[in-house]
Amino acid sequence: MHRSGVSAVLLAAGGGSRFGGGKLLAPYKGRPLIEAALCGLRRSPVDEIIVVVGAEGERLRNVAAEHGARLVENPEWEEGMSTSVRAGIRACSPEARAALISLADQPLVGAEAVERLVGAFEGGAEVAVATYEGEPRNPVIFSREVWPLLRRELSGDKGARVFLRRHPGLVTEVPCDDIADPADVDTVEDLRRLEDLSVSGRAPGKRRSR
Repeated sequence: MHRSGVSAVLLAAGGGSRFGGGKLLAPYKGRPLIEAALCGLRRSPVDEIIVVVGAEGERLRNVAAEHGARLVENPEWEEGMSTSVRAGIRACSPEARAALISLADQPLVGAEAVERLVGAFEGGAEVAVATYEGEPRNPVIFSREVWPLLRRELSGDKGARVFLRRHPGLVTEVPCDDIADPADVDTVEDLRRLEDLSVSGRAPGKRRSR
């Protein structure tokens, strides 16, 4: 079996306060929301899946296990997304040559987008980011060589956005408009809207993302 050397880090530590709590276990197409992201990663060319949890760690444990994912606790999750990225990178296998960072509340980012990013990494990209209408969003893949720099520069709840702006020379942009959509779920209304779109059969890339 071909091994890509890529570990997938799924960020799932937020409290979901705008949703009212329990966001990642809320039903989406009859299954917990987080399963959409997990299913996409299972079908993609990554060697392992790490789920970084915080507020709902114990409640997410069984769902992650069903998909063969490894759970990592982030006790500092309230300090922002950057702490979850660090926790995920620390948990990557010693054999990992890159870490793919993805968000658990983006159900329309699937295996094809991940496959394109892994392909960019295998083609020599140090950092590869999915873009939609020219805008860098998620997922993002970071080669092991840039992990020390990433850990030093991450702060607060901004994730990797500031890092990407500071180091454009490291970044390869990978258009994913035609295969994925980065729309995320912050509220119950967001969840229902995305569910309605999936039922209507409107494909990612045929509509504007948030």
